[in-house]
Amino acid sequence: MDLWLAIVLIIVFAVIAGIVAFYAGINYRKKVAESQIGSAEKEAERIVEAAKESAEAKKKESILEGKDEIHRLRNEADKELNERRREIQRQERRIQQKEETLEKKMTSLEAKDETLNKKLKGADDKLAEAEKVKTAQIEVLETISKFTSEQAKDYLLKTLENELVHEKSVKVLDYEQKTRDECEKKAREIISLAIQRVAADHVTEATVSVVPLPNDEMKGRIIGREGRNIRAIETLTGVDLIIDDTPEAITLSCFEPVRREIARVMLEKLISDGRIHPARIEEMYEKARREVENTIKEEGERAVIEAGVNGIHPELIKLLGRLRYRTSYGQNVLNHSLEVAYLAGIMASELGLDPTLARRAGLLHDIGKALDHEIEGSHVEIGVDVARKYKESETVVHAIHAHHGDVEAKTVIACIVQAADAISAARPGARRENLENYIKRLEKLEEIASSFDGVERSFAIQAGREIRIIVKPEKIKDDQMVLLARDICRKIESDVEYPGQIKVNIIRESRAFDYAK
Repeated sequence: MDLWLAIVLIIVFAVIAGIVAFYAGINYRKKVAESQIGSAEKEAERIVEAAKESAEAKKKESILEGKDEIHRLRNEADKELNERRREIQRQERRIQQKEETLEKKMTSLEAKDETLNKKLKGADDKLAEAEKVKTAQIEVLETISKFTSEQAKDYLLKTLENELVHEKSVKVLDYEQKTRDECEKKAREIISLAIQRVAADHVTEATVSVVPLPNDEMKGRIIGREGRNIRAIETLTGVDLIIDDTPEAITLSCFEPVRREIARVMLEKLISDGRIHPARIEEMYEKARREVENTIKEEGERAVIEAGVNGIHPELIKLLGRLRYRTSYGQNVLNHSLEVAYLAGIMASELGLDPTLARRAGLLHDIGKALDHEIEGSHVEIGVDVARKYKESETVVHAIHAHHGDVEAKTVIACIVQAADAISAARPGARRENLENYIKRLEKLEEIASSFDGVERSFAIQAGREIRIIVKPEKIKDDQMVLLARDICRKIESDVEYPGQIKVNIIRESRAFDYAK
């Protein structure tokens, strides 16, 4: 029992001692903390005082710097203000000087104006006096000449008009002669060079084909029993076979040259084969047609290569090949087109233009003739439509359109193609002309010349290359002959189609006669 009591008392004393020690520790820590807080407050007060002193020093320093800057700016402003005042004073002095100069000038102008007014007044008086003198002189002149002023004016105008007509004719003749000489010299050089460099055939072609026969017996075999063979040939080809008394020959006649060529090739194959009957005729016809089509293609390609152009549509190449079998006044159209292409290219080179474009236009200028048997319209219109269809350039299309003067030539290439076409068509041996058309052209030339007032007689000579006109001397003066020749040339150019050029030669003859009685 005493043991347990002792243990409890020990425990109680231990608890009380722990509690007392705990509170004693708390009080100690509190005192330590209070002492540290006091030290911190003192340090903070010291830092604040130091900051205040530093801020006060910086404030004073800033104030001093601000005062210095204000003083500097004030000095600069004073300098600038003084400079501006001096500039204003200088401008004021200049303005004052200008005002003084202007006042002097105004005074001088007023004096001059007053002097001028006096002179003008004197001039008006003199002008009025001159008008009176002029009126008196006109009255005296009218009295002497017995003409009024209006009559004299009409007389002078009429005289002046006659003199001007004479001078105009002389000037026109002079200028035309100079221009003609220069143009003829240059054109002669270009054309002669072009012609020398082009080697062309000088023989026209026939428009019918003749097929030779090995013997006259072959004629009967071609005709066949009751004419069945010749009927089959004519039906297939559309060509007329003329079997006459010509020994060992048959003539083929057809307006369409390609069909005539197919018939010729077919007949030659039949004659070579020897078997002639309707079935064999049909077989040979197909072979001949394919052969001619291949020839057409080859001829077109050859023409394009020889002309030195490229990029032409294949259909246009075929049409060019068809021209191999087309003639115009006996001249082969494909050869003519190649001649025109060569001449146009050479002339374009001499003039500094694109020779390839000129050759292209010259080669295609008659392309419409390949279809003029199949399509309505002139070969020019057909050629224009075909060229546009196959995307040829507007320069080429315009050259095709203008090569016969259907439209006015607006490009140099078109003019070159016109000239090359005329040269190729007009050279000796190129074409033959129908007698009836030849006579009509001569009559048309004489009719045009005789239609002008003052023409007495006219004669077309030298195969229509020259027309001589005799005028009435009492109606046509020497001065008017140049103008009359020019008007007749223009009329011929607009109304007549002709190759080359036509010389208009006007003759005026004055005669005086009397009778001795």
